[in-house]
Amino acid sequence: MTKPVRIGTVLYNPKVTVIWDIIKDYFEEQGIPTDIVYYPDYDRQTDGFVKGEIDVAWNSPLAWVDAYRRTNGRCRAIAMRDSDVDRVSYIIARKDSAVNSLADLKGKRFATGAPDSPQSTLIPLEFLRENGIEPDKDIRVVRAPARDGWQGDDLDGEFGAFKKVLGGEADASAILDWMWDFWTADGKIDASQVKIIAKTETFDHCVFAAREDFDSELEKKWVDVLLSMSYDNPTHKQMMDMEGLKEWLPGRNTGFGPLTKATENQRFFEKQPA
Repeated sequence: MTKPVRIGTVLYNPKVTVIWDIIKDYFEEQGIPTDIVYYPDYDRQTDGFVKGEIDVAWNSPLAWVDAYRRTNGRCRAIAMRDSDVDRVSYIIARKDSAVNSLADLKGKRFATGAPDSPQSTLIPLEFLRENGIEPDKDIRVVRAPARDGWQGDDLDGEFGAFKKVLGGEADASAILDWMWDFWTADGKIDASQVKIIAKTETFDHCVFAAREDFDSELEKKWVDVLLSMSYDNPTHKQMMDMEGLKEWLPGRNTGFGPLTKATENQRFFEKQPA
């Protein structure tokens, strides 16, 4: 009997089981036995990936950077969503404020999301530093509390930072462009109240990582099956709508430079408990 491919994913929401039941069924229809291994958070998933508990991990951006670091660059980025490619974070301020550019932020307050959020904390703080604004020196950082192991998947922190701007507790914050579009479309954000004063360089988001010892022929077949899922198929569309994509794409690691640089310069992993 063919050994199942073990796929790791984080159970951050009950819908995750629906998403992965659909994916698992399709892979098995295509002749690839599949086991889904659910983890409570990305820290434990990355531990499992490094230890060989799973063959492939569905990673947050920070989980990818961590896995790549811990495997000495020997894991592979094999697939991602169309929505994961070339994202940016917007730096926003209240429409009625005097903050109209990055230079105006000096001496002001900048609200961040969760401490491990790539899009609302790590990348934006590095972006400010590269543009001559040193966090905690030129600007006061208003930080959100950590949610252990979620590695930036805690969108409450990102939205909470935005609410601090609206409420006058901060002068600016950062929002992923994807979340900006989603929250303005559903009315959670009133775009007439805020303005975008800058945007970060582009970066990639979530990605499937394969272990170095994952069979290369099986990997190719696995990726081909994943990429063959179609938004025109009603069952696949249900999964894709829940997972936020319209097409799976081949993976790449070239879009993780900004986050890698941010974690290194901010000594993020060095500060984490052993």
